Amino acid sequence: MSRSITATLACLGLCLPLPVLAASGDELNQIRQQMETLKRAYETQIKALEERLQKAESLAEENRAGLNEVANAPPADSGGDQSSANAFNPAISVILQGAANSYSQNPDDYALPGFQLGDEAGLPSEGLTLDETEITASANIDPMFYAQSTFSFSDGNVNVEEAYGDTLALPAGFGMRFGRFYSGIGYLNQIHSHAWDFHDSPLAYRAFLGGQYGDDGVRVTWTAPTDLYMMFGAETLAGNNFPGGESQSVTGDVQTLFAKFGGDVGASWAWQAGLSALLANANNRSTDNAASGANTVFNGDSDLYGADVVWKWSPNGNPQIHNLILRGEYFYRDESGKVNVSDGSNDGLLKYNGDQTGWYAQAVYQFMPQWRFGTRYDRLTSDNHLNVVSLGGFADANALIQDSGLADDGHDPHRWSAMLDWSPSEFSRLRAQYNRDNSRLNGTDNQWTLQYILSMGSHGAHLF
Repeated sequence: MSRSITATLACLGLCLPLPVLAASGDELNQIRQQMETLKRAYETQIKALEERLQKAESLAEENRAGLNEVANAPPADSGGDQSSANAFNPAISVILQGAANSYSQNPDDYALPGFQLGDEAGLPSEGLTLDETEITASANIDPMFYAQSTFSFSDGNVNVEEAYGDTLALPAGFGMRFGRFYSGIGYLNQIHSHAWDFHDSPLAYRAFLGGQYGDDGVRVTWTAPTDLYMMFGAETLAGNNFPGGESQSVTGDVQTLFAKFGGDVGASWAWQAGLSALLANANNRSTDNAASGANTVFNGDSDLYGADVVWKWSPNGNPQIHNLILRGEYFYRDESGKVNVSDGSNDGLLKYNGDQTGWYAQAVYQFMPQWRFGTRYDRLTSDNHLNVVSLGGFADANALIQDSGLADDGHDPHRWSAMLDWSPSEFSRLRAQYNRDNSRLNGTDNQWTLQYILSMGSHGAHLF
């Protein structure tokens, strides 16, 4: 592309009048400066158009050199007979995942003191496991819409993980997504598990989002027409999944706001930063305390605020041999309401107000082609205030509070992780991971995992 620009500018130079060609040194320098300015302007505009095009093609290879694919734009319609072709030939991919897991403590009674966990926030079973298998189909429907659906299979259960439509023709940088999808809050939440850098999600995602938050709803985004990448979004979601409960509002019980900013620093560095908020009206949010066996039902407000940052390095924008990715996220949650605690014939009630934080920081380095090493540290803190409204058969207040799972007991769950993975091609990955997990009150859990990820068929590029 830059050669075409240079050739064009050279042709323009040949068309200049002869007096100009015979101009003085100062005039020649001025002409050269103007040509360089014009060249940079054209290169900037073309680069922006190329990035928009790459974000619009679901099957395009991920641009490894800079900031692209950070917007949630689907592939652009190519005109002609493409829509008709996609009607009979959608892009289909299948992701197979499995692992062998080992723990020094019983994974069945895993709990985070001071936090209620969603149904999918526990540990995988010990031994050989077939993890989540995904089947994804996507296509441009017509010049107006793009659609994608992802079905996941796990332990004999079939789940509609995502099934959404995207608009393609809204003006002025606006976009809309509707259906079932992963929320745009945070950084990791939108990324499917097979594209994670570690086998498991950070502790903060387990505690605050049930591992990963997806729901039925509508998203509206706006991307600013600026050199600095700026995207703003808002969602209204049903609130049927953790940290929501049972949706009781036509307009949804969960609302989110998020903003993304990013850019390049020279030829070798790229960055992205984000802010987000999730405001949930939790109705009958049911969770089980694996440590005590009690069931809890929360009714109240759950407000989550987050910040994330990603910093990428690859020499001269080429990540094939070496690259480094640094990432961190921070969350703060404020919950208030009432918690019903049921344990056998006992049925107590607590008034609950909690301030909780969670964060993680990680580094992943590709030290040679196909090989990466990564390390991660994550931590949670909670400051929960619990007042007994009714003992409901519990022996005393302490027994009721302990069974709720919200007693932090002065313990801050934390964990160190290290992983090494090998990717023979873009369609396969083998990973070994170790966690030194101090999440629970009863000591360190040494966790080992061997994982495989196999991909069949076409698969769209991932987010930045």
